[in-house]
Amino acid sequence: MPICFRPLVRSNGPRPPEALSLAGGPLWFDSVALHEFGQAPKFAPVSVLPETVRLRLTAPRAQICGLGFERPRLMGILNVTPDSFSDGGRHLALEDALAQAHRVVEGGADIIDIGGESTRPGADEVPEAEEIARVVPVIRALRAGGIAAPVSVDTRKAAVARAAFEVGADLFNDVSALTHDAHSLGLAAERGMPVCLMHARGDPKTMQDAPEYDDVLLEVYHALEGMVRAAEAAGISRSRILVDPGIGFGKTLEHNLVLLRNLSIFHGLGCPILLGVSRKRFIGTIAGEAAPDRRMPGSIAVALEALRQGVQVLRIHDVTETRQAVSLWEALNGFTQEA
Repeated sequence: MPICFRPLVRSNGPRPPEALSLAGGPLWFDSVALHEFGQAPKFAPVSVLPETVRLRLTAPRAQICGLGFERPRLMGILNVTPDSFSDGGRHLALEDALAQAHRVVEGGADIIDIGGESTRPGADEVPEAEEIARVVPVIRALRAGGIAAPVSVDTRKAAVARAAFEVGADLFNDVSALTHDAHSLGLAAERGMPVCLMHARGDPKTMQDAPEYDDVLLEVYHALEGMVRAAEAAGISRSRILVDPGIGFGKTLEHNLVLLRNLSIFHGLGCPILLGVSRKRFIGTIAGEAAPDRRMPGSIAVALEALRQGVQVLRIHDVTETRQAVSLWEALNGFTQEA
């Protein structure tokens, strides 16, 4: 595996003249950690960066779904499932789903992420016709009701994504990185829609059965790099791709922590980073909170650490509370409030 470069991101304090802007935003770095398989990280100034790496770390990210990344973006979760780990069954009825969608938008979400199949550990696969019947009426009703916010469809199935696109969805968010369904890459290329490629090892039914890595950070990085290249080869421009390291998807608690401590390495892929940690089990394990809907404080703590490392999109349940926290973080770290 080749060396990977992790920018050591900063926001405050004197900025040296050699410092580089991270992804075109107000965060910056003047040194990097060099990660090589089987070795401890080494630290060096930005002058060691190869030009291709420098460009990927510093280039402003293209808009996705009409949203720029001059500031962090929030993706509000709307599960229309009976068995999601945190809110399963609460929004199955159409009127409940629409009410939640309005709460998500009014709370400050930039994107609504709608999913009709739980991908929690141990979950069974949902037939595609049933998944379509769950998500399509909600998206259609949102558009008919005048909600213009971008809609992401959280699915592993091309037929579900196609049906969602036909009624107004804007983004294909696939926890299998378009690998579960052989038609997904072609559909995304054909429709020209942006995609989110997430790393997962195994499927939801078995992914938490003793996952192992020799170096989780580099293995996840290089797997995502391969997924981005496969998407490009299929005709999906890198400018239409978000990447997600897949916290909790085929990872132990320690694997999750290693990834979270080193999130800024994924800027080297040249794509906006999406992170989904909201209410997840590892937060409850560390904080001693068994109930997922009582893990909001821990979720926000992790979210703010992700922002410190330059993550551009947070996928969350507690939109209003997270928006307040993010607004304060932006004010403290040099982001303009009108962006």
